[in-house]
Amino acid sequence: MPLAPDCVGAAVERQVGALSKGALVLLENLRFHPGEEANDPAFAQALARLGDVYVDDAFAAAHRAHASTEGITQHLRPAVAGLLMKQELTALARIFDAPAHPLAAILGGAKVSDKLAVLEALAPHADVLLIGGAMAYTFLRAKKIGTGKSLVEADKIDLAADLLSRAGSKGVALELPVDHVVAAGLDATESQIVPIDRTPENLMGLDIGPETVKHYSSILAGARTIVWNGPMGVFENPKFAEGTFGIARAVADSKAFSIVGGGDSAAAVAQSGMEPKITHISTGGGASLEFLSGQKLPGVEALTEKG
Repeated sequence: MPLAPDCVGAAVERQVGALSKGALVLLENLRFHPGEEANDPAFAQALARLGDVYVDDAFAAAHRAHASTEGITQHLRPAVAGLLMKQELTALARIFDAPAHPLAAILGGAKVSDKLAVLEALAPHADVLLIGGAMAYTFLRAKKIGTGKSLVEADKIDLAADLLSRAGSKGVALELPVDHVVAAGLDATESQIVPIDRTPENLMGLDIGPETVKHYSSILAGARTIVWNGPMGVFENPKFAEGTFGIARAVADSKAFSIVGGGDSAAAVAQSGMEPKITHISTGGGASLEFLSGQKLPGVEALTEKG
């Protein structure tokens, strides 16, 4: 497949115009042009001159209103979803459009603030929220449980307390770890497993423990829909990966329709070897997170046909 010298311009238009039926040409990187991220109308129109219809299969970029994802659709019709885009939208929509219950949402990662919108959007649809990763410690502090040196968003403790209260009032179970793997730091050579309420003051939690994995797995075994965003610990370090991998096995072994979204979560599932047994693994990190947050994706909203 030939590589064009640029993605717009007279030379590229001539090269595209000379293509024989069924032939392809690869355009140069769009982001070499400031007009791409600026969604410049002139740049979008220059891109549109290269085609007759627009097919967007880049779900991972759909949360950005760029020239190649949103602006170009003002000049090319029809503007339709590709096969991968359609697959992503169909799978993710099942979380909000009459999902099979019980619906279990697994949320991890470092910060409550990063997942706040997801929590808010999923709570009305979920039967249970399973919390892991460093974000769990902000919730634990909201329950007056000591967390040692674990990462806590001190300015979000009141928010976490409010989320706990609201989940309870709506009948949504919000589950927190009962034990965890603690160490002096990421590069520590020694670690130990302790109950969550016996965290040493000089240590930090870096993974959920085996009792938490067992408890969460028992809940997931009865779920009919599972959505997972965010690892349960610092899985990049093998010493703190077993909690995340254990949850991956539980999701894979369930009979549920399962979706894993987010770059870190997808990477963790791939490392666990459970990828083939997950119903859908989203290719979009930020895009899937924003979709699960209930936000409109500009690159999707601009399409005339979504599937």
